[in-house]
Amino acid sequence: MTATRVEADVIRRLPKAVLHDHLDGGLRPATVVELADTVGHTLPTTDPTELAAWYYEAANSGDLVRYIATFEHTLAVMQTREGLLRTAEEYVLDLAADGVVYGEVRYAPELMVRGGLTLPEVVETVQEGLAAGMAKAAAAGTPVRVGTLLCGMRMFDRSREIADLVVAFRDAGVVGFDIAGAEDGFPPADHLAAFEHLRRENVPFTIHAGEAHGLPSIHQALQVCGAQRIGHGVRITDDIPDLAAGKLGRLAGWVRDRRVALEMCPTSNLQTGAATSIAEHPITALKDLGFRVTLNTDNRLVSGTTMTREMSLLVEQAGWTAEDLRTVTVNALKSAFLPFDERNALIRDVVLPGYEAAL
Repeated sequence: MTATRVEADVIRRLPKAVLHDHLDGGLRPATVVELADTVGHTLPTTDPTELAAWYYEAANSGDLVRYIATFEHTLAVMQTREGLLRTAEEYVLDLAADGVVYGEVRYAPELMVRGGLTLPEVVETVQEGLAAGMAKAAAAGTPVRVGTLLCGMRMFDRSREIADLVVAFRDAGVVGFDIAGAEDGFPPADHLAAFEHLRRENVPFTIHAGEAHGLPSIHQALQVCGAQRIGHGVRITDDIPDLAAGKLGRLAGWVRDRRVALEMCPTSNLQTGAATSIAEHPITALKDLGFRVTLNTDNRLVSGTTMTREMSLLVEQAGWTAEDLRTVTVNALKSAFLPFDERNALIRDVVLPGYEAAL
């Protein structure tokens, strides 16, 4: 495989891995419309195409708080067993159609209990829907494996309870934990009891940090809370005064040298104001400096994106090659919350042969 730009029509066929993708941010617009009608929820529009455009325009505000507020409508249709089953199954099928071979989906169970479901019932239902989607994808010849991350919400006080759920369902498809929600003013250390419990139980976790808040949030996530990965992490560049020279500060050096995965989401970062353009997004410089960067969608409906689109944008606007795409895919699998032998098998038997076949 030569160091060359990959053609756009090839990108969809490439095997992909995504570590940072929110279930409630990736619904199909038509599904939101249909489920909203069933539960009596009022949407900005009932036309699926117009709704998709509304989400994209609302998210392009450059404001993380407003970006998060767009989830009101997706969460409204995810409060029943029927809504959760459908959205989880479709989530998997949409990944498979995009060429994803391994994905980790994250969501906050505490945001899905308004319809009367208990926290365990929410998790059981989502896992049932994901399993149905994986079975259908495999039967169609596009197998995809999906693991689940349960999120605590950093502005609320149920994270320890959610950590217990992760432990309870760790043998039923739940592979890890995350803290999500608005970063500024809600430090991850507020949830230290949850992280300490997870460490005692040998459960991996990631933490949203370094997006709306800077280096202190990354430092706290790693050195106080013990995160194995960082969600977003674009602000790690604040500790690299000269990206071109590549001189790293102590925290940046720690992140690179200990192979801490950065779950980077270029389009989402543009929408929230954490980056200025795809061409200048830190993911390219950090990749070139040897950081373990991974490429992710964050919220496919809200950002109007897919893994194919994220890859295509980097090829077209940041000069990425096939080797670059392969690198971030392998990076993601190296840092997936899976056993070592299973990660290696996906790289050896699926991703590397898939790249050779496609290119």
